[in-house]
Amino acid sequence: MSSRVLIIEDEEDLRELIRFNLQKESFIVESAADANEALIFLDEFFPDIILLDLMLPGLKGMQFLKLLKDNPKYKNIPVVVVSAKNSENDIVLALESGADDYVTKPFSLKVLIAKIKIILKKQNKDESKLIFYAGVELNENLRCAKIDGQEINLTHKEFELLALLLSNPKRVFTRNQLLSNVWGYDSDVFTRTVDSHISSIRKKLGNKAEIIKSVPKIGYKVE
Repeated sequence: MSSRVLIIEDEEDLRELIRFNLQKESFIVESAADANEALIFLDEFFPDIILLDLMLPGLKGMQFLKLLKDNPKYKNIPVVVVSAKNSENDIVLALESGADDYVTKPFSLKVLIAKIKIILKKQNKDESKLIFYAGVELNENLRCAKIDGQEINLTHKEFELLALLLSNPKRVFTRNQLLSNVWGYDSDVFTRTVDSHISSIRKKLGNKAEIIKSVPKIGYKVE
């Protein structure tokens, strides 16, 4: 499965140059001109690695990095800072704040891509957290879902929802519990969000859809 890269860079020509070269290397690429826009992409795109400029309009790169690392959902996403700021203090601060590497502008695209590959290879060597149930396999490190060995495409929220259910077979979750665990909020107004995601997951599971059971007037369970 191709790795996903999120580029956060306000200089359009450079942003597109990096995108073009990463796509040539078979990466899936999304890009943002500022950190605020990048926050919108995080949830559904859920990158495997982020390339982050520091001198951005609006929310600055270091502020974005802090937000990322303070959020349990995103803190393990590797970040490579790509910046014209080249002082020792800037580099040390970024690395101490959670960046995995620091590349100063101007830079070699070959070197940047090599660094990205090394970081991702190291990350993928870590022991994968696998969930197996009735022929459904989820790899939480790689964000990969398979049915009887065949990969299926789940959105980030669908993956999180299915992982929670498969990790707790036979446990009944109310819709509000699922909202709280997966979306981070608890409100009867939004319980239809759970129902629509369950419906989509069932369609993607095909002949395995029946493992997700509806519990009338309560919620869902896997059995």
